Amino acid sequence: MQDKNILLIGAGFSGAVIGRELAEAGHRVRVVDVRPHIAGNCYSERDPETQVMVHVYGPHIFHTDDVEVWDYVNRFATFRPYKNRVKTTAQGKVFSLPVNLHTINQYFDKTMRPDEARAFIAEKGDSTIADPQTFEEQALRFVGRDLYEAFFKGYTMKQWGCDPSALPASILKRLPVRFNYDDNYFAHNFQGMPENGYTDLVAAILDHPNITLDLETKITREDVAEYDHVFNSGPIDAWFDHALGRLAYRTLDFRKFTYDGDYQGCAVMNYGDVDVPWTRITEHKHFSPWESHEGSVLYEEHSRACGPDDIPYYPVRMVEEKKMLADYVAHARRAERMTFVGRLGTYRYLDMDVTIREALDTARLYLDSIKLDAAMPVFVKDPLA
Repeated sequence: MQDKNILLIGAGFSGAVIGRELAEAGHRVRVVDVRPHIAGNCYSERDPETQVMVHVYGPHIFHTDDVEVWDYVNRFATFRPYKNRVKTTAQGKVFSLPVNLHTINQYFDKTMRPDEARAFIAEKGDSTIADPQTFEEQALRFVGRDLYEAFFKGYTMKQWGCDPSALPASILKRLPVRFNYDDNYFAHNFQGMPENGYTDLVAAILDHPNITLDLETKITREDVAEYDHVFNSGPIDAWFDHALGRLAYRTLDFRKFTYDGDYQGCAVMNYGDVDVPWTRITEHKHFSPWESHEGSVLYEEHSRACGPDDIPYYPVRMVEEKKMLADYVAHARRAERMTFVGRLGTYRYLDMDVTIREALDTARLYLDSIKLDAAMPVFVKDPLA
């Protein structure tokens, strides 16, 4: 197999994993990123004042049912067990999330058993909504107005910047209620945190003699002619200079503050009331419970529409954005020797484990395409699906 000259645009999980797989296969790999650091929005660093490991762009908890992905990340870092147990302040009280039997009994001042609570919530739900079309209809259908207004409405309005009646029902895909006392936010078999943070994990993946890394480096369409193939995890609309318009994202603003001691007693405290301007406060030392820190670092998190100079976090993917995305996808399919990958390259919200899975699949497909002398697709995952 002839060695190829490969460019990876973006030094997050997509670029690092694809780059590592191709480097191990003997290819020459260059990874570039416009930021001064690796790991993308998963970047973590020690706070110089407190020595707390801080998730600089907001918290990331690794959770997956994919055994191969779990084994892959454990190959490059030691993972410590971690369960994400979220609380929420709503209507003057603190409750457990996701909504579970404890939340239901506390909110309604009851002592119901699981079967009693299930029947109780079914009665609260609006059975006249046969085919929910919006986020609000989905919530009202399955949990009723009381729980909807306490735990979903205000938070969703702040997170997405619009009324839940304007959001599609697909955002609230499953019944967001547990009829037991399980308050583990995720239900995956494998959950944990890299002991020394995500930056060290990504650095270990990139640590290969066939990989060169260039930070604070911007690549344009004029810069890629010398490469046999380019894997682009940057924003698809930015690659085409926003010629068809800007795809909409939500971005986050953080008010960072410190505290001497334990500020809130948990890693994540949501705020469900719409008159509280922030969506949540995260206390980062609780993301590393195996460490001991007297001081504490906290982020007060505010969500808003993403501007041209902001960091994009969550793709909006409403009707107008999907139409614009379809135009960009059609434009991109004419590109040669390029594959768009990752959250920004395919304009899809992706958890870390899914990003890694898709990166592994993409690298393997490219290696197969070389062996078979076949064309590598512009999209391994259809952004419009």
